Amino acid sequence: MLEMIKSILTHVLTALYQPFGFAVLLAILFMFVYLTAEEQGWKVLFRKWCLSFKNNKYFRRLFYLSFYSGMILFQTLLNRNMWANPLSNVMGSWGLYNENGEFTTEAIENFILFIPFTILLLWALGETRWKELGKCRQVLWKAVKIVFLFSLSIEFTQLFLRLGTFQLSDLAYNTLGGLVGGFIYWVCAKGKNKKHGMS
Repeated sequence: MLEMIKSILTHVLTALYQPFGFAVLLAILFMFVYLTAEEQGWKVLFRKWCLSFKNNKYFRRLFYLSFYSGMILFQTLLNRNMWANPLSNVMGSWGLYNENGEFTTEAIENFILFIPFTILLLWALGETRWKELGKCRQVLWKAVKIVFLFSLSIEFTQLFLRLGTFQLSDLAYNTLGGLVGGFIYWVCAKGKNKKHGMS
């Protein structure tokens, strides 16, 4: 009977602990919206949001970046089970097969996940002034630096909250995805720059 009560308590507390951070963040964001709506009214706020999305390019870029960032955070932090030892596999999986010889796509997923994130990030952060774009090296360095720090913060959050495991392979593949995303963005931006220069 005591073991049953202990098991129930553990499962209930775990079920409450896992979404705790997300619930706090969501509640804070909702209260920001609520305070604004209290001042301006819900209809005015909704109309303002729709007009901003329709007419303001920067607003749309931030929305797309926020949406994709939310997807990444849900995949890496919010939709994870708790781990007893988040340092159980620090090196992680570097190939297509894990240590048990089973096929895994984790490395490819980590790489691909951060390509669109980097493109949206650079696009939203104002690297859209085509004439002031700068050299490829500068854009790539900015992309790698931001993605590395973002990925590192995710890994440390996983470590401290015991949501998933801290893995160096994730950090490396995420950063590599950031590098490729930065290069794709730079190529597209230079192409747009030439197009604007010709017209």
